[in-house]
Amino acid sequence: MSGPAMPDRTDLAILEALQDDIPLVSRPWEAIARRLKVPESEFLTRLDRLHTAGIIRGISPVLESRPMGLGASTLVAMHVPGERLEEVAAIISSHHEVSHNFQRDHHYSLWFTLSARDEGGIRHVLDEILLETGIPATDVLDLPTEKKIKIDVRFSFMPDREQENTVGSP
Repeated sequence: MSGPAMPDRTDLAILEALQDDIPLVSRPWEAIARRLKVPESEFLTRLDRLHTAGIIRGISPVLESRPMGLGASTLVAMHVPGERLEEVAAIISSHHEVSHNFQRDHHYSLWFTLSARDEGGIRHVLDEILLETGIPATDVLDLPTEKKIKIDVRFSFMPDREQENTVGSP
């Protein structure tokens, strides 16, 4: 997969496997590689190439905020001038209460999720972000969570789904 080459069957199987539970063991990549029947070293090389190619942006857990004492959450949309998008996104991402942010092709061009212990905590962090970025409050939509809906989206990269336990090297 060096350069602009498309991912092969093994790469696609890795992408599918990463959507499942990552084992809580000392060597999770080894466990997944074993399940896919590829050497761990090859798995790690491919994982690095998929990341370098921008196919994988990151691997992180999805955590439920309420059991951790974070009872409030909100979705925030900001109008950010295009030339400031990366700068503002970096400031937002520096706050540990922000789980992620993303760009949209819209007047409100930067969206992010924010969780805190309560509404006051949300307000405090949002005020800090506005102060640090210089974005006026009039350019912000704060959309507090009213009802939590659990979404478990998974993508099928393998048309015949026979990759399970039978991948190996191409």
